[in-house]
Amino acid sequence: MNRYVQQGDNPDITEERLKATFDVDRFTEFYHGGLKRLKSRRKVERYLEEHAELRDIRPTPFMSRDELIDNSIRKLAGMAKFNEMIDLNDIEKTTYFLQMVHVRDSMPFSLHYLMFLPVLNSQASPEQLATWMPLALSGTVIGTYAQTEMGHGTNLSKLETTATYDPNTQEFILHTPTISGAKWWPGSLGKFCNHAIIVANLWTQGKCEGPHPFWVQIRDSETHEALKNVRLGDIGPKLSLNGSDNGYLIFDNFRIPRENMLMRHSKVLPDGTYVKPPHSKLAYGGMVFVRSMMVRDIANHLANAVTIATRYSAVRRQGEPVPGKGEVKILDYQTQQYRIFPYIAKAIAFRIAGEELQVIFREVSKQLKKGEASQLPDIHALSSGLKALVTFEVQQGIEQCRLACGGHGYSHASGIPELSAFSCGSCTYEGDNLVLMLQVAKYLTKAVTSPVASGICAYLHKKSSALQSALSSHKTYSDLQIVQDFEHVTRRAVLQAMDKLKIASGTMPDAWNRCSVELSKAARWHIRLYIVRIVLSKISTAPEDLKPVLRTLAKLYIFDLQVSNKGHFMEEGYMSAQQIDELKEGIWDAMSTIRPDAVSIVDAFAIHEIELKSVLGRRDGNVYPGLMEWTKHSQLNEKDVPVAFDKYLAPIIKKLRSRL
Repeated sequence: MNRYVQQGDNPDITEERLKATFDVDRFTEFYHGGLKRLKSRRKVERYLEEHAELRDIRPTPFMSRDELIDNSIRKLAGMAKFNEMIDLNDIEKTTYFLQMVHVRDSMPFSLHYLMFLPVLNSQASPEQLATWMPLALSGTVIGTYAQTEMGHGTNLSKLETTATYDPNTQEFILHTPTISGAKWWPGSLGKFCNHAIIVANLWTQGKCEGPHPFWVQIRDSETHEALKNVRLGDIGPKLSLNGSDNGYLIFDNFRIPRENMLMRHSKVLPDGTYVKPPHSKLAYGGMVFVRSMMVRDIANHLANAVTIATRYSAVRRQGEPVPGKGEVKILDYQTQQYRIFPYIAKAIAFRIAGEELQVIFREVSKQLKKGEASQLPDIHALSSGLKALVTFEVQQGIEQCRLACGGHGYSHASGIPELSAFSCGSCTYEGDNLVLMLQVAKYLTKAVTSPVASGICAYLHKKSSALQSALSSHKTYSDLQIVQDFEHVTRRAVLQAMDKLKIASGTMPDAWNRCSVELSKAARWHIRLYIVRIVLSKISTAPEDLKPVLRTLAKLYIFDLQVSNKGHFMEEGYMSAQQIDELKEGIWDAMSTIRPDAVSIVDAFAIHEIELKSVLGRRDGNVYPGLMEWTKHSQLNEKDVPVAFDKYLAPIIKKLRSRL
């Protein structure tokens, strides 16, 4: 018996679940990385079900900004009371707990856990960790990570905040020289954190040594008031995340002890002598960590959206193709399937890529702790490219899911507007997507010119195995041939971009700028190749009974990608028009195969109702009663006649009537 089928469910969604051709629970285990990790998630979910103090009092779209802040801090205080779910030795469980408590719109102190603690752990010396980490874990220190400024984000070398060393007092002087140098955007900076890791350009002995991190107390431990020579506050409402006090911070020659510079890799001696890190890129570890977490989490946003759109499409009936036969489920329309199914496949592909990225990061982080950074450029480029590609395509997918839900998708009741607003920020925070793709392109220029390239870049030094793809039928299209075809297209895109760069006139910055569109496109193909390769590899290790449905989803993702970019595959006759038509047939074949399993596939994502926050995507499919229940939360419905009517319209109507 399918555990998602329960008494009282909408009969249309029950009918869908009874069609499943695979074991939903086994799919869930595969998707979440094994039974042990799945049990950990469900432990968190049960905990949230049992502790109402950690959940929203009412739907957040009905709350004002002040109420959102109050709601967030109330739940945060509840987390302090029920803190057994927070275990920094199990970052995945802790992160999931934070996400489930604060669900999208209200995530105060997220930077404390996602940036402040990891950067402290990776950049502080053992002596500093022994002093500061217990404070940061106890809750007496509430931290944030302040790098971005009003006028500078990705270009770290041009950050305006300075930390100038004074050897006479053995202190650093933090200063904000201009308005554009104000720290801007860090979560919790505005009102609630009392410490921050500040990234500032280090000056000592008359020389700038570049950006470095510093441990800085910014509010009084007793009164919580801003310290002297520190000015900070909230930056105002945003498109989303309005339960968080994103803030600004300005220093006026604020002094901190020399020991407050994070000194695991580089340091300043008492006389002002600067000691360089063993590798200039060691400080990138924190950024790589956040991006490695982002890819999987953003993929989960898409999984939320396709769950909502698929379940709703199974219970929404619209149109009567055969008169007298009744309206049909909109999920039966091929156009609806084409809107949703490729993004179901992408959600899984991006999830797999994100999981693998975290595996790689864990291996590299072990090396970083030993001061070894030889693999850091590889994972920095990979994490940058995946972050850029996945966030952009997830945002596109969420919008398609909103459109797939028709008019109801525009309502906050669907959960999709909140998902969209929350996810779109990911295209810019932690690095603007286009800037990140150009960083990947710079990495590729080095790989192309390197005499030997291994791993993901090895394909750049191969030659195409044939002048034309060997594709004959989508049904016999092997994994090896798929990878070879993507390698061919990616290699061609990269080498063409590099050739264009070589012959471009002017200085290198000018030439790079004139070639930047082609370079970013080449970088995007490099990341697509990685995803295709890792998805096919991962599915090859899946349980045998899951391989048919997983392979169908993988083929849909791959064929859709090829057909949507057919020009690249057809260049110089590598693929023919007939081969592209064959791939199109593969898309339609995959969609018809997925159709009876669609609801069960999104069920297998195992997204809890607390996280989904959607009337349209509710597990039981009882959408219409749910929409009516939703209206009870509207403050406008507390009075039959609103005050604004009596205040403004009633006098006008009364006057008009007197003239009749």
